[in-house]
Amino acid sequence: MKKVIISVLGHDRPGILAATTQVLFEQDCNLENVSQTILQSEFAGVFISSIPESLTVEELNNQLEKALGALNLYVFVRPIRVDVATYDAPGSEPFVITTKGPDRKGLVAGITSVIARFGANVTNLSAVFKGGDDPNQNIMIYEVDIPWRIDQNAFQKDLREKATELGLNISIQHRKIFEAINRI
Repeated sequence: MKKVIISVLGHDRPGILAATTQVLFEQDCNLENVSQTILQSEFAGVFISSIPESLTVEELNNQLEKALGALNLYVFVRPIRVDVATYDAPGSEPFVITTKGPDRKGLVAGITSVIARFGANVTNLSAVFKGGDDPNQNIMIYEVDIPWRIDQNAFQKDLREKATELGLNISIQHRKIFEAINRI
């Protein structure tokens, strides 16, 4: 079987996952990974699926558009090339970086520029901006794999300096510590 990545976007409503996965089932596809979220009132879903050799990407895209177009959703399907080199992460540790502060342009760009400069990889980002100056209304949580080889002190110093420059409070914790502290 070959693999595809499917993006589904549109105004949220019940039944989007059911409609998408029903088409995949009917086309004899094997769903391998799903990540979906609601951003404000918009649904965003990404699906990785194996598809039969006899099914073309265009045919699958047409079937999904037919089923999801009735819900005013946008669909994009593309093959995943297995011959393309993938990012080979160096040895790393998982950290959680949390920032809070007044809403303004450039917050995510500022923090991610420091993360990228040190060769760390953001594996998940959740950001909620409700506007205004209340820092508790504007929270960003970055899950980051930080390479062992970097200077941790320099990395954290640069992150703290950038956060101060942006008017953000910042917390940097190993993911295990973050999970232990935030366990319900």
